[in-house]
Amino acid sequence: MTLAMRPPTSACPACSAAPAAEALAEAAVPQDVNIVLSLPSIHCAACISGVERILGATEGVKGARVNLTLKRAQIEAESDVTADDLISVLERAGYEAHELDTTALRATDTDKAGRDLLMRLAVSGFAAMNIMLLSVAVWSGADGPTRDMFHWISAAIALPTIAFSAQPFFKHAWTALRAGRLNMDVPISLAIGLAVATSLWETSLSGEHAYFDAAITLTFFLLAGRYLDHRTRSAARSAAEELAALEVPRVWRVTDSGEEQIAMSALVVGDLIRVRPGGRMPVDGEIVEGQSELDRSLLTGETRPIYAGPGATVSAGEVNLTGPLTIRANAVGRDTSLHRMADLVAIAESGRSRYTSLADKAAKLYAPGVHILSALAFLGWYFYTFDLRTALNIAAAVLIITCPCALGLAVPAVTTAASGRLFRKGLLIKDATALERMAQVDTVVFDKTGTLTAGTPEVVNLGDHSRRDLGITLALADGSSHPLSQSLAEAIRDVGIAPAKVTNITERPGHGTEGTWMGETVRLGRGSWVGGGDSTETCAWLRVGDTVADPFRFADQIRDGAEALVAQLMEDGFEVILMSGDTTPAVEAFAHRIGISKWVAEALPQDKAARIAQLTDSGKHVLMVGDGLNDTAALAGAHASISPASALDAARVASDVVLLGKSLEPIADALSTSRVAIKRIRQNFTIATWYNIIAVPLAVAGLCSPLIAALAMSSSSITVSLNALRLK
Repeated sequence: MTLAMRPPTSACPACSAAPAAEALAEAAVPQDVNIVLSLPSIHCAACISGVERILGATEGVKGARVNLTLKRAQIEAESDVTADDLISVLERAGYEAHELDTTALRATDTDKAGRDLLMRLAVSGFAAMNIMLLSVAVWSGADGPTRDMFHWISAAIALPTIAFSAQPFFKHAWTALRAGRLNMDVPISLAIGLAVATSLWETSLSGEHAYFDAAITLTFFLLAGRYLDHRTRSAARSAAEELAALEVPRVWRVTDSGEEQIAMSALVVGDLIRVRPGGRMPVDGEIVEGQSELDRSLLTGETRPIYAGPGATVSAGEVNLTGPLTIRANAVGRDTSLHRMADLVAIAESGRSRYTSLADKAAKLYAPGVHILSALAFLGWYFYTFDLRTALNIAAAVLIITCPCALGLAVPAVTTAASGRLFRKGLLIKDATALERMAQVDTVVFDKTGTLTAGTPEVVNLGDHSRRDLGITLALADGSSHPLSQSLAEAIRDVGIAPAKVTNITERPGHGTEGTWMGETVRLGRGSWVGGGDSTETCAWLRVGDTVADPFRFADQIRDGAEALVAQLMEDGFEVILMSGDTTPAVEAFAHRIGISKWVAEALPQDKAARIAQLTDSGKHVLMVGDGLNDTAALAGAHASISPASALDAARVASDVVLLGKSLEPIADALSTSRVAIKRIRQNFTIATWYNIIAVPLAVAGLCSPLIAALAMSSSSITVSLNALRLK
């Protein structure tokens, strides 16, 4: 026992000590941390370089990479750098940022399925070229042993190629058959399999005809269609995952001995937590200490910050604006309002997944028809000739000539062409069936804040105030992080006013900012605090000394192209509805301003989703356009949905289409393009059908050689692709 416990000997004492020393050194050196931030406001290459430059210049940051598609920054930093530090740096530079919980996101965003299809497409294309070259010799009159040799070489190329490249069709066909249903992959797999089997049989019997070239060409064209179809889909993850990732991963818990930072998962109901200005609420709870204002726009759509003091309730996802708050947790984890919203999204997503695409509808009619026709051809020729070989050859020819290739390309060729056209207009199509669903839309529902408006308040009565008051206001506004103050400061600077010499500037959380100007107290903030009364409008009040307080009135800035879009939709016969979580006076005034007669105000997230479901149940096909967390369930539940690029990740992921530019006008073009695209898809189905009507009698009559099969298949596929390109 003693011998077993003795450490191994070494010729060099330093070598023996090295491993232990290295372990101690590794334990002593702080490990780098990886931080992921959501950047909902970035929209171009300049934003990428700007964010990366700012983060790269921050002390402790070793590297930062920004992904524009995901609107995320991946940062490698030293252990003492926190996400809050980086968020503050970015927000000072004008970039909105939120921390994402990396454990709630998928481990990888790599497009494995796309690379796999592309690899199979390349292999089948290379093999098809070689087999077609060998087939030319056979078609040119090669006979006897020479013809057999070319057939066997073709078989040697085709068998491993089809075993590898045609796997997606075989797997999907087997899955469908096991479930007791038919899809387009069933006749495709049967055609490929039967073509190879009969070709091998013919080759072994030194027959004249072999379909190796047709089988491999069919595989190549179908893989091309499958890859085009895949490219029209985004690599988007579940919207519910994104909502969960927006939760605050760590919180500051208040204990008798002070504050301690703990993981969100360690929090329990009844705990007291501290939320600093600029922080997002991690739980549903009640304020027990502190005063501040809350930004609820992402959750409820309310544009006006809400005053909050002891006894007020807060919800997960709201942003604390001006003062530190101590919150008693009433609901944590899966019981919070943010998680309930994620559940609404998951339910809505599952409902949309029941939509049947045009390709699937065609497959339901096409697959059994082809199988019946091929079986009848086999039986007819067998009982006519009692020659199994002849009957099988003709049955294989029928399956190949019926052009599943053209049908397989009919939808993806058009959706790819339409997606390219819309991308140049500033619209990114994410979902494969989005165009089909948008073509059926008859009702358009808009969110207000951040969708029809720019999402930032705009002062509308700046000219009613003197230069003296504007200088004082600018000095006070510069001392506040409140969104109204920031908007006011920017507007005053734009007219060339310099800040007045105001001293002793302090921010009163939940109330406003005050200071001293020429011996007098000056205040900028809420009407009840400044002495300016109350108003149904969004206002910031200024009071200089004992004078009467004057209001700065704010209105939502209408988004570029919004008025033109609404007018165009109404002219085209769409029903247009405004649905917002903002207050009734604000929504009513905005609806009248932009020309929408139907509107709904003070709608909670579940109210929006319920209203969309109600419209759907009444037979309407609804397009939802929104950007906030409160719109996510409605976006997922609508027949089709669009969100601007400035929307949070959760809203963009739930949408079918992302609007890349700032103007809303391309939405009208998307609706018209989708209707044209569906017309082209139906034309493609008609083209494929006519090819079948012309070619199938030749195959059934036994007049279809491998050359005719290959030419018919290729010509139909090329015709379908050229018809799709007319969209551009």
